[in-house]
Amino acid sequence: MKTAGTEKQNPEPIHLSLVMPVYNACNFIEQNVRMVLNYLESQSFTSELIIVDDGSHDDTLQILTLLATEHPMLKIPSNGRNYGKGYSVRHGFEKAQGKYLIFNDIDLAYPPEEATKILRTLETGCDLAIACRVLPESRFEISPAFFRYLYTRHLMGRFFNVIVRAFVLPGILDSQAGLKGFTREAAQKIFSKQTLNRFSFDVEVLFLAKKYKLKIKQIPVNFRYFFEESTVRFVEDTFQMLKDLVRIVWNNWKGIYQ
Repeated sequence: MKTAGTEKQNPEPIHLSLVMPVYNACNFIEQNVRMVLNYLESQSFTSELIIVDDGSHDDTLQILTLLATEHPMLKIPSNGRNYGKGYSVRHGFEKAQGKYLIFNDIDLAYPPEEATKILRTLETGCDLAIACRVLPESRFEISPAFFRYLYTRHLMGRFFNVIVRAFVLPGILDSQAGLKGFTREAAQKIFSKQTLNRFSFDVEVLFLAKKYKLKIKQIPVNFRYFFEESTVRFVEDTFQMLKDLVRIVWNNWKGIYQ
């Protein structure tokens, strides 16, 4: 077992930095973080887990602080106030020391082993490996309590992705999946130019990857949907993301991404 908290005994560089943004998640944060830590600590590669607190005003940060005393591989940078998922991922990547950098959702819609699947793909030589929920090999598990998902978030997500593919990201089947991995070099190149702070930051990240001609591989995943995130507002966020698409095109036209 190799972890990032034993540098003095083990000088081997960190192989994987796993970044997970969090906001007001005290109801499940301890259980989920322990699950991820247990999984990483059982692997043969060195790793660190970076949980970025996005200005939570519940007990999330206090719970994480206690967990960090038990697990030196756990780092908990805080944004100080709520900036958004894109900002949190960027902040986490700035703190990351790994050869490979992956971000995943704290609700574990993508179980920990799915991140390792992304890592193994990166190790084969591509610059980005991204989860794709619509590939035929992907598997989707949903709680019966959330069948309404099929008529709300899923349909709106598919509509948004059609627009994204048509105008910004041709060839990318699922831009919004919350599990994406990068080589360190690719992450530094992309996130030094990335600007959007909230949900549509994924589109900007992939736009930059394609602009810089980086190699992207789309990976089938197992995806679980067992509760609705309170931070997502279907209609409002969809319209905001459409506005963000215009901003990405405008930023590119102005040369901001050069």
